[in-house]
Amino acid sequence: MNALTYSAAFVTFFSVVGPPKVLLAFAALAQAHPTAELRRIALASTAAAILVALVVGFTAPWLLELFHISTPALQLAGGVIFFVYAVGLVLGVHIGSEDPGDAPPSLVGGVRDLLMPYIVSPLAITAVLIEAAARDTWSWRSTVVGAYVSVLALDLLCVVVLTRLLRRTHHAVIELSGRLLGLLLAAVGADLVLDGLYSLGVESLGRRE
Repeated sequence: MNALTYSAAFVTFFSVVGPPKVLLAFAALAQAHPTAELRRIALASTAAAILVALVVGFTAPWLLELFHISTPALQLAGGVIFFVYAVGLVLGVHIGSEDPGDAPPSLVGGVRDLLMPYIVSPLAITAVLIEAAARDTWSWRSTVVGAYVSVLALDLLCVVVLTRLLRRTHHAVIELSGRLLGLLLAAVGADLVLDGLYSLGVESLGRRE
């Protein structure tokens, strides 16, 4: 990922955590939560995601140095974790989701269900770390964080506007869409792993430009 401008960063983040990626997760929650609570979940999860973005984005160089993490290693880890999550979607296994039989739907449970796909998405956090560390200036890190927060705000707006539609979406449609999206996301995770391998010099497996 090359650090260029706000618009380039926005496009990058939109592709990994934009509405097409997160609305399905909210649609699944909408089946169990009333409209008002779903909107509270969207607000709380977006606020948490923004907090994570601020911490990770502004401290990216020091985080990578503190944990001795290289960019290729970060790409490999983020890709593998997201690949596992995506395979779970394909197989109908919702990793990290609360079991509806354990307790009634709640605000905390809804936010917890959004941890992996939204609040701390492996792809999104990997992108924020790599982009923010690309230039060692506060102005660039502010640009990266600003672009990411803009995408999160767009996500929140889409959820609030489409809440009633999400609640009316049939469960079978959500399951079908989830498995299809899982296949596509698995490919994205695999692609990130290949990027990491390419950065390590494994040209026969990595991406060729």
